[in-house]
Amino acid sequence: MKVRNSLRSAKKQPGSQVVRRRGRTYVIDKRNPRLKTRQG
Repeated sequence: MKVRNSLRSAKKQPGSQVVRRRGRTYVIDKRNPRLKTRQG
């Protein structure tokens, strides 16, 4: 999982979802799990 300052590029990928858990923002991509990212 990558930790990033900005999730803008990860959000644009097809199949990605933005999820907020425990005060952190995650981008989860079922189609391409390599793009899992976390912010905060």
